[in-house]
Amino acid sequence: MASVGTNNERIARTLPGVPTTLALIAITLATFGVLIWFSIEVLGDSVGASFDPLLLVPLVLLILLIVAELFAFNGLTPVNPNEARALVLFGHYAGTVREQGLQWANPFTLRPKISVRVRNFETSKLKVNDKDGNPIEIAAVVVWKVTDTAEALFEVDDYENFVHVQAEAALRNLATSHPYDGHAEGDVALRANQLEIADQLRAEIQDRLQKAGVEVIEARISHLAYAPEIANAMLRRQQANAVIAARTRIVEGAVGMVEMALEQLSSKQVVTLDEERKAQMVSNLLVVLCSDHETQPVVNTGTLYA
Repeated sequence: MASVGTNNERIARTLPGVPTTLALIAITLATFGVLIWFSIEVLGDSVGASFDPLLLVPLVLLILLIVAELFAFNGLTPVNPNEARALVLFGHYAGTVREQGLQWANPFTLRPKISVRVRNFETSKLKVNDKDGNPIEIAAVVVWKVTDTAEALFEVDDYENFVHVQAEAALRNLATSHPYDGHAEGDVALRANQLEIADQLRAEIQDRLQKAGVEVIEARISHLAYAPEIANAMLRRQQANAVIAARTRIVEGAVGMVEMALEQLSSKQVVTLDEERKAQMVSNLLVVLCSDHETQPVVNTGTLYA
């Protein structure tokens, strides 16, 4: 993902935590040893004689050094797997620590942690009008992760809330741009073209989250339905469309079967039919093939012209 913000992530300079800890412990113990020796050997011997105030200067310096060494332990920073630490020194971004384990950074820095794990959430059910103006309910599941910690922390106020709000805005815009059901060839419908709709939704959310340092891995519609006030009417319309489609298929098949029957009767010279008899046969076959009920056979004992 291309970075577009003014704060782009960069690797911070740190020291390995375990060796640094051992070194700080050794230095602190050595300084304590020097302080104890100085207090006993130097200050103790000068108590009986005239006391020299200048001897307090090394004592104060040793105490300040111990305080500084103890403060240096504050720079130890644990970094968990799939977690990062952004270093902020006196209001300036100093880099990000991604290497897991115990690290040592400048103890004066603030080190907020940020998760770079893959996360997901489901938007609330939104009530919007589709492209045809029909009120529908729609929700989506969005899978995302932080890829640029600097942009996530400094480009937006609350990146998690930003992701949620922008995802819902993108979903609302997508729902108003497409019909619930396609009525013409080439229409991209919310219900029928779920893979294409999912790709468009992911692309639109990604475009909105570009400045937040977030990568959208997947976005899919998880709930899609007509609003309750029109659900019954739309169900009847869907049923009517289904009946019409079924009837159309039945008629197409029946016409093909009649045509095939006439061709085979003619080619095999089973019987010779004039135009009136052909019309009667076609009518009978269409009734048999297109009827919703079982047909009852009728035996004609007379002639067609009686």
